[in-house]
Amino acid sequence: MDIEFVAVGTELLLGFTHDTNARDLARALAPVEGRVVRRATVSDERRAIADAVGQALDRTGFVVTSGGLGPTSDDLTRDAVADELGLALKVEQTVLDDIAARFAQFQTGPMPASNRKQAEVPDGAEVLSNAHGSAPGLWIEGDRGTVVLLPGVPSEFRALTGEYLVPRVRLRTGAGHSVQSRTLRTTGISESALADRLAEHVASLDDLEVAFLPSLGTVDIRVTANGEEDAVGRMLDAAENLLRPILGNHLYGVNDDDLAAKVVEMLRQRRARLAVAESCTGGLIAARLTEVAGASDTFLGGIVSYANEAKMRDLGVAEDLIERGGAVSEEVAQAMVRGVTDRFGVEAGIAVTGIAGPAGGTSEKPIGTVCMAAAWRGDVQVVTRHVPGSRHDVRRRAAQAALDLLRRML
Repeated sequence: MDIEFVAVGTELLLGFTHDTNARDLARALAPVEGRVVRRATVSDERRAIADAVGQALDRTGFVVTSGGLGPTSDDLTRDAVADELGLALKVEQTVLDDIAARFAQFQTGPMPASNRKQAEVPDGAEVLSNAHGSAPGLWIEGDRGTVVLLPGVPSEFRALTGEYLVPRVRLRTGAGHSVQSRTLRTTGISESALADRLAEHVASLDDLEVAFLPSLGTVDIRVTANGEEDAVGRMLDAAENLLRPILGNHLYGVNDDDLAAKVVEMLRQRRARLAVAESCTGGLIAARLTEVAGASDTFLGGIVSYANEAKMRDLGVAEDLIERGGAVSEEVAQAMVRGVTDRFGVEAGIAVTGIAGPAGGTSEKPIGTVCMAAAWRGDVQVVTRHVPGSRHDVRRRAAQAALDLLRRML
C-alpha cells in the first residue's frame, strides 16, 4: 500500500528541528506492508499545505501529515486540508471538553481561548483521541482518498501512529508480507573497520539488505528482510547469529538497546553499585545513567571535578601528580576513579579527564585527548583515546567510550 507523508513546519525547512516523524512512520508501516513512497516538507502556509496534500492524494490516495494541529496562528494544517477537500470546520464539543479537562488535570490554569482552535473538526472527519497531548488527530475519508492528520510532537506522533494508523493499514493490506529490520549496535570500532571485517559475511546475505549507520561513538548495523511475515523473523535470526561472533565485544545491544542501560543491567545482575568522576564530560555520563529507569538500584552518584582544585579536594588526587603529568593523564584518571569509588564506597567506578577544545591542546596532548579509567572491585583499567570532532563531539564520544570501558570490564 503506497502512502505519502507531508511534514508541516517552517522550522523543519529552516533546519532548526530535525524531522524524526518520517523515519518513525516508515518503520511502523513497513511490517504491515505500508510503503512510504514520497516525503514532502512544507512551511506553515495554508496554500502550501493544501497543495502538498492535494498532490499526494492525486498520486496515491493516502496521505499522512504531521504538525500544524496546535493552538497558535501558524497551526494551519486542519484549515488547509479542509480548504483542499471543500469541508467546513466546526467546533466539536467533546473535543473541547477533553482539552479543558486536560488543563484542569495538570493544574495549569483554565484553558486558554486559543486552544478552542484545536477542537475544530472538518465535516465528516473522525477524531483520533490523543491521551498524550492536547491536539487530537483526525481521519478523513472521501472520494479522493484518505487523509490522516497527526500531531507533530514526536512522542504523540508515534503513539497515534501505533494506536490508529498501523492497525487500519494492516486491515487494508492483509499484511501477509512484511519488511522488518534488526539493528546490531556496536561501539569502539570505526565504520570502515567494521565494513572490512564483515565484508565477506555480508556478501553471503544476498536475500537481505545491510546498512552501516555511524553516529557519535556508535556504528549500527541494520539488517532488513523482505518476505513472508512468518519467514522474515527467521531470516533476521540467522543473520544475527552469523554476525554476532564476528562483532565480538564491540556488540553491546540490539535495536533500541542503550549502552548506559546495558551497564546498569550488568551491575544490577551483580548486585553492585557505581559512582562516576567527570572532568571534560561535565556530567554527561551521569546524565546517560540517570536516563535509565531504575538506575538508582545501582548508580549512587558522581562528582564533576572540572578544576584541578576540585580533583584534589573532592577526589583526593595528589597535587604533585597533576604537576608532573598534567590534569589530562592516565595517572590522574586512575586517581580520580579510585577517589570516587572510595568516597562512595562502591564496587564500580568511571573517571574521565580530557581536552575537549577548541583551545587547550598541545603537540603532546592535542585537542581530543581523553584519559579514562574504569574500576571494578579493586581492579582499574586506564586508557587514552584521541577523539575527533568538535567540543560537543569529543565530550559525547568520551562519555560513550568510558561507559564501554566499564562494560568490557564487567
